[in-house]
Formats: sequence, structure tokens, C-alpha cells
Amino acid sequence: MSESKKSSLLMPLGCLGLFILVCLLAVGLVISVGKGMTSAFSAIPTTLPPKKEVIADEILLQDGTSKKIAQIDIEGVIMSSAVRGLSMVDEIKGLIEHAVSDEEVAAIVVRVNSPGGEVTASDVLYNAVKKAAAKKPVVIYMDSIAASGGYYLACGGDHIIANPTTLTGSIGVIIQTINYKEMIDKVGVSMMTFKSGQFKDMLSGSREITPAESSYVNSLVMESYERFLGIVSEARNIPVEQLRGTPNVDGRIYSGKTAVDNNMIDATGYIEDAWAEAKKRGNASDAQVVRYRMRHTFADVLALFGQANAEHADGTRVTLDVSDRLMPRMQSGTPYYLYLPTGDSE
Repeated sequence: MSESKKSSLLMPLGCLGLFILVCLLAVGLVISVGKGMTSAFSAIPTTLPPKKEVIADEILLQDGTSKKIAQIDIEGVIMSSAVRGLSMVDEIKGLIEHAVSDEEVAAIVVRVNSPGGEVTASDVLYNAVKKAAAKKPVVIYMDSIAASGGYYLACGGDHIIANPTTLTGSIGVIIQTINYKEMIDKVGVSMMTFKSGQFKDMLSGSREITPAESSYVNSLVMESYERFLGIVSEARNIPVEQLRGTPNVDGRIYSGKTAVDNNMIDATGYIEDAWAEAKKRGNASDAQVVRYRMRHTFADVLALFGQANAEHADGTRVTLDVSDRLMPRMQSGTPYYLYLPTGDSE
């Protein structure tokens, strides 16, 4: 065989060998980088410092030519707790404050889709909405549900619109606890408690509640309820004594249509109607509508992996738990402005 023929045969084999070598090197590099990333995420501390400011991204919902209508969404149970970073309440407050400080924003639409939540958290958001309404028009839009704490915070706005089918109302306060005394008696376990005063272990599930404790807890519930009545009275311009004892404020839920009929909201409609009302009140008929959304940074992603690594040492699974936004996890003894179907009609 001539040298030229040998060269022509060896060249493809040489290229194939070079290609295989490059592939092996690439695989090795990927494995090395993967191990390095795993080590890097393993080194991420599980407690990162909280973010100190809210950075808002804007999503265009309706085009326009001049100023902006800023829509801020409140979704799920209203809670003040945060695993890391800012809480839901802090984020919403920050977005509202950002909309107020933005000179291009003519008015604000707060879309509420919430069954309510913690008493204090709901009150904080109510205060944020009311403060914003003192500077710029704030229109509240009630989506599928805006009950209890969702209605409470809505009272801070200038104008409330709900879909005719919206569930709202549920004006009231609830505190729940679990009594497991019979269960531990059956198991044969007893609870030893040392306390400095008779109310220190109030609402303990290991024993029956005393009449004095029941009376005291009910007084706390009624104190928060009276505040709720005052908020509604001011917002709807209805005297408290006229509200007290009526079906509007006895804890029941009702539709958006019924809420209009009973003067608990201003109108029924759709989100576009809320935009139109905001444009009217903000004197910006051709304004664009944008949704404000919390911007999540690379640090948030690192925090997520850090948390996943802490919970699962092998680093092979990341669990995202959104159940807090879907079903409320009520803490024993914590007061809530919350619509909570329990199946108990008593």
C-alpha cells in the first residue's frame, strides 16, 4: 500500500480519536464543575442576612402613552413570618411605598385575593394602604376571595370594586387551639407544668380550659373585633352601633353583589374596571398599567440551594413548599382575621 493511501486511512482514525479525547475531557470537566458547585452550595450558610429593601420589577398589563397605574397583588394568607429575607408583609409594604415614591405613578390598584390572616399583619397592610391613599388614589380590586383580613386591609383604600362572585365579608376574629388531653390520658402520659401565674399556660392542650381563661381569651377576641368594627365604620361611613349585630359583621361571608347591596363595597366589576377607576381618580386617562413584582436576586437563589442542602444532605432534591399560601397553618393562641371553614357549625 502506498504512503498516500495509508495517510488517507489514518487521517479519519486520527480525527475520531481526537474527537473521543475531547468528549472525555468535556465529561470530566462537567463532573468536576458539578462537584465544585455542590461544594460551593454546601458552603452557603443556612442563615443569610435579610434583604433590606424591596426592588420592584414592572410587568406591562395595558399599554399607554403617559403615566402609570401600578397594580400590586396580595395573594394568599397574610402572614408576617419569613423563613429568610423579607416577609410577605414587608414585600407588599415595600411595593406600595415604591409606587407612592414613583412620580410616574398616578394611582395604585391593590388586587386582593386572600382569605385574611394574622391580625397584626393585616393591620400593618391596612396602615400601608391607608398611608398610600393619603398621597395617591388607591383602588382596591377584590378577586376570588377578599375575606376577613383581606377585607380589613381593603378598608384603607379610596374605592373598593369586587367581582360579583367574589367571596368577601367574614368580618370577625378567631383564635383556635387543640385540646389533646383525652389522647394523652389514653396513652398514659401526664404533663408537668410550673408557672408563675394562673394564665401563663393559657390554651394549653394538655388540660381543659378554665372558665376564667375562656372569659379572658374571649375578651381578647372581642378587643380585636371592636377594632375591626371601627375600621369598617370609618371606611364605609356607617356608625359602629348600626353595624353591630348585623349580618354584615357577624362573621359570615357574602358575594360581591351582596356586599354592594349592603354598602360594604362600592361597586362590582372586573380588574379592567379597577384600572379605569384608577385612571379616572389619577387624572391619567391614557396611562399604562404595570404590575409591580418583587425582584428576586441571585442571592435568593443561593439561599434556596442553601436551605435545600441543609434539609437534604445529599443535595439531590429541592423541595418548594407553597402550602402556606394555599392552606393556613394557624398557630395556637394567635388571633386571626381569617375566613376559616372548619366544618363545625357551633
